[in-house]
Amino acid sequence: MFGCLVAGRLVQAAPQQVAEDKFVFDIPDYESINHVVVFMLGTVPFPEGMGGSVYFCYPDQSGMAVWQLLGFVTNEKPSAIFKISGLKSGKGSQHPFGAMNLPRTPTVAQIGISVELLENLAQQTPVASAAVSSVDSFTEFTQKMLDNFYNFASSFAVTQAQMTPNPSEAFIPANVVLKWYENFQRRLTQNPLFWKT
Repeated sequence: MFGCLVAGRLVQAAPQQVAEDKFVFDIPDYESINHVVVFMLGTVPFPEGMGGSVYFCYPDQSGMAVWQLLGFVTNEKPSAIFKISGLKSGKGSQHPFGAMNLPRTPTVAQIGISVELLENLAQQTPVASAAVSSVDSFTEFTQKMLDNFYNFASSFAVTQAQMTPNPSEAFIPANVVLKWYENFQRRLTQNPLFWKT
């Protein structure tokens, strides 16, 4: 019914069923992972009115399981990407996995899926830092590149009084670079693929 994917690793498509409505995936060497994708395989849908809460479980310093709600998957939203880097220092939250102390070694975490009523899913609050940015990686890269270019170019700015005549150099006013930067950012916000036209 469920699959789990960590970049650079094989897809896990056979979770361990720990209760009638609870499933877990072991995630070895979890400290080197930034994101996890949880998805439905498309073979068995959730029963009508049901969905799955997705939890991240890792061992704290004493070896006890710390559970954190990441989000959910449903028939209408059959996959989700969750950011787990940075969650290891957070606090646990209420979870439906009871007293199960599932991780067996300090380097193994788990992704848990609990099948629940959609009404209950709507009332749950995931850990805020688990949400993955809705900005795609190209747009994020472009914005970072623009910031870097503007900061770099601005670091060479000089006033007219500081300029020394040099016939082999061309000078571009800083306000021209700033205007280009602002226009490009505005156009990118309106349509991230504007540059293709």
